[in-house]
Amino acid sequence: MNADQTEIDKFSSLAHHWWDPTSEFKPLHAINPLRLDWIQKHTEIQGKKVLDVGCGGGILTESLAKIGAHAKGIDLSEKALKVADLHSLETGIAVQYEYISAEDLASKETGQYDVVTCMEMLEHVPDPQSIIKACSALAKPGGKVFFSTLNRNPKSYLLAVIGAEYILRMLPKGTHDYKKFIKPSELNGFLQDAGLEMNEIIGLTYNPITEVYALGRDTDVNYLVATTKK
Repeated sequence: MNADQTEIDKFSSLAHHWWDPTSEFKPLHAINPLRLDWIQKHTEIQGKKVLDVGCGGGILTESLAKIGAHAKGIDLSEKALKVADLHSLETGIAVQYEYISAEDLASKETGQYDVVTCMEMLEHVPDPQSIIKACSALAKPGGKVFFSTLNRNPKSYLLAVIGAEYILRMLPKGTHDYKKFIKPSELNGFLQDAGLEMNEIIGLTYNPITEVYALGRDTDVNYLVATTKK
């Protein structure tokens, strides 16, 4: 299985905090509207069949369903999925969740989804290329596939690891393994191998003084890519 059990255990132990916007998941709550708007700029969501790979507690998945997607989220943390399920019951927003890997789902539901999202996940798995291939396989021809991850360079180590985890304490220590960060050039190679064409790459920045996140040209640390399945 293309998963790091230590990573799964780490996020499972925090599962009960997923929907607390003041918790370790505060950054995800803060960037979620930005991600959602950006995805909508690239594709119509309403009425579309959408899959969120590595959905965790369902922050993005539920938002996609809220704007009219037939949304499904998959993850390998049973605790996170239970939290996601309970939250969708409380809000009354219909979301389907399943405990399954992207690769296993791809073998069952090839070419079934109009849109596939895989956000903040590639830097947490042993083989990101395998995940990208699975996401591509799950998308319909012409479908949109979105990824976000962390660049690998001294600046990203300083800001995403030392700054976010040790100085600002926005994230628990050990959240990220710098060796697993992915340069955009590496990611583009993976995309091409998976039959995905990159449409846009955009950076995500954080201002610690104003505590504001923004999308822009700076891809040095966090970045997102929009792709189309050929």
